[in-house]
Amino acid sequence: MSEVKDQFIEKMISVNRVTKVVKGGRIMGFAALTVVGDGDGGIGMGKSKSKEVPVAVQKAVKEARKNMMKVSLNKGTIFHKISATHGATTVFLQPAREGTGIIAGGAMRAIFEAIGIKNISAKVHGSTNNYNVVRATLDALSSIYTPAEIAAKRGKTVGELMGVDNGSI
Repeated sequence: MSEVKDQFIEKMISVNRVTKVVKGGRIMGFAALTVVGDGDGGIGMGKSKSKEVPVAVQKAVKEARKNMMKVSLNKGTIFHKISATHGATTVFLQPAREGTGIIAGGAMRAIFEAIGIKNISAKVHGSTNNYNVVRATLDALSSIYTPAEIAAKRGKTVGELMGVDNGSI
C-alpha cells in the first residue's frame, strides 16, 4: 500500500495485532510501522498504535513526516558500501550500477522506493524483525558520506582523494 500525497511517498511496512491483558480480559489493538519519503533523499520512519488499523496508520505516517532526515544520493544509488546493526539485525548495503534495480526484500525495499534509490543491492543478516530492519537501514543510510565530505574532513580536494590530477570532479 503506497500513496503519493503532496509529493510524499507513503509506504506501510507492517501492521501487527497487539493485545493488552487487563483484569477484565484482553484489549485488542493494532500497531503500524510506516516510512515516508520524498523520492529525493528524504526519509522518515513512524510507528504508532491504535484500536483501529486506519487510525494507527494515520498516526504512524504523521510521526514519520515529523522524523524526516536527508540522505545523500549518487544518481539513484548510494556512494559506498556500508553496514549497520540494530539489535540482532545487521544490514549490508552496496551501490549498484544503472539498470540493476532494487535487490532487497520487504521492509528495505519499501525504504529504498520511498527515498528514491533506483539501483542498490542489500542484504539482512540475523533477525528479520521489521522494526529492527528499518532502524538498521536508516542508521546505515544516515552514516553515508559524499566524496566531498570525506575530502573536506581529510583536508584534500575530491580530485586528490580520487587520484585524479586536475581536481575537477
